[in-house]
Amino acid sequence: MTFTTLALVVALGLLGPLLALPKRWHLPVILGELLAGIVFGTTGFGILDAEDPVFVFLADMGFALVMFAAGTHVPVRDPAVRGALGAGIVRAALVGVVAAGAGWAVAQAFGTGHAAIYAVLLASSSAAMALPIIDSLGLSGPPVLALTAQVAIADTACIVALPLVIDPGNAARAAVGALVIAACAGVMFLILRYLRQTGAQRQVHEVSEERKFTLELRVSLVLVFALCGVASALHVSIMLGGFAAGLAVAGVGEPRRVAKQVFAISDGLLAPLFFVWLGARLDLRELGEHPRLILLGLVLGFGAVAVHCAARVLGQPVAYGALAAAQIGVPVAAVTVGSQLGVLVPGEGSAIMLATLCTIAVATAAASRLAARPTT
Repeated sequence: MTFTTLALVVALGLLGPLLALPKRWHLPVILGELLAGIVFGTTGFGILDAEDPVFVFLADMGFALVMFAAGTHVPVRDPAVRGALGAGIVRAALVGVVAAGAGWAVAQAFGTGHAAIYAVLLASSSAAMALPIIDSLGLSGPPVLALTAQVAIADTACIVALPLVIDPGNAARAAVGALVIAACAGVMFLILRYLRQTGAQRQVHEVSEERKFTLELRVSLVLVFALCGVASALHVSIMLGGFAAGLAVAGVGEPRRVAKQVFAISDGLLAPLFFVWLGARLDLRELGEHPRLILLGLVLGFGAVAVHCAARVLGQPVAYGALAAAQIGVPVAAVTVGSQLGVLVPGEGSAIMLATLCTIAVATAAASRLAARPTT
């Protein structure tokens, strides 16, 4: 990657805010960034090389920070969220049960033998997708708290489950890696809480603010990248590493000043770069070579929405169920790992990404509808 290419990627990222500018459209910023990547990437003009190692590494950094921000956005210290945790667990469990049956049915219909993979995809939610949409549109209230809990639980569970179902031969290693990440995040939380209780964190804050050292931001970046490094070394997705680090920081309370600094780095550069890269990585033309898999993509995409809307029987409005169906991280990991291991059939990866775009489109429409009316 050259500076010229980097300038192009950053410029393409501006399409997100431009499309989101008209408030009446209620479009999330990431939608424009994905579209820009699709147009200039593999599917479109082919100007952006999504396989460029530098581009990939910068995108991974952006994904790590997106997941970190998603974790810090989960208000784990809020008593109202704790009250909504039960509802979130029950809804996520119901969606998981329905997804298991639906995944088996889809695998049987298309003869791929990937029932377990489809079940995880259908059940997955994306904190990196849903929470930014919620924040950008200003959605709030008890239903949003329950939705936040549900998405966080489903996202974490599916991130852990994906390596187990896509590479059963290394399931034990993946399970151990996830436990190590969880333990590291727990230790991180205890250390941060100790520093806060002893006043050390306050002293560092005062020195940093007086001398303009941005020490807290630097420490936050060290924590998230270190945990993502552990995840990579243990062959666990950086999704889990970034999200776990964010939860640890959220557990002790992220200082407002640090939150703004992380937001500037993430949403100002690395997050848009990640979403442009993701769009550039998609090869939607591949579906033309395997028309039957277009139907598979549509079934998986709208099937995920239907599966999540099953929570309506527990009192969740359909629009919130559709928003919970938004996916990104788990499908990307499934396509990446599945392609590397040769698990997916030709065109199946593109079908999974088509399904992802379907869930994003439906979630965007649902969020727009929610934003257009008072939250209850």
